[in-house]
Amino acid sequence: MVRGMRSSGRGLGYVGVIAGALLMVGGWPAVTKAAEDLPKESVLPTVLAGKAVQAALEFCKKDGYRVSASVVDRAGVLRAMLRADGAGPHTVESSRKKAYTAASLRRATTDLAEMIAKQPALQALRDMNDSILMVGGGLPIEIAGEVVGAIGVGGAPGTHLDDACAEAGLDAIGAASKVPTAK
Repeated sequence: MVRGMRSSGRGLGYVGVIAGALLMVGGWPAVTKAAEDLPKESVLPTVLAGKAVQAALEFCKKDGYRVSASVVDRAGVLRAMLRADGAGPHTVESSRKKAYTAASLRRATTDLAEMIAKQPALQALRDMNDSILMVGGGLPIEIAGEVVGAIGVGGAPGTHLDDACAEAGLDAIGAASKVPTAK
């Protein structure tokens, strides 16, 4: 008696039955067509996310700044985060929120903060959700013309310094420069 071939009443199994039914009714081309219609998006690999946060921390460390750096994907989901020895506990969440904001709005957070300061009608942007943080230190990660995520740095003594550390992270992975525009 061979145990592996005992009938369980399922025969080909559910997947086999569904595949067979699709083939019989001509539905397989519809499934293939649906797959072709799915959007194609580049994904930021965790290796690059890790390299970016490490470079940002090292850049800040050489100037004596103890910071945290976070990288999120295009949807704002955390891909990598590092907190330097001695960095304040608040820097973890601020770096993540800066990255989230830059990814969500696809702009440098310094530029967003300046835009809101100049146009009070846009103040509501700050309150879109609890993950938005409109202060400098967040930069979108653009590779090959596509925004694939963002990096945020928190803890340097000034948002322009957070921006510089975040830019070092972009440089380390070959992403387009996103230095905030001088106003």
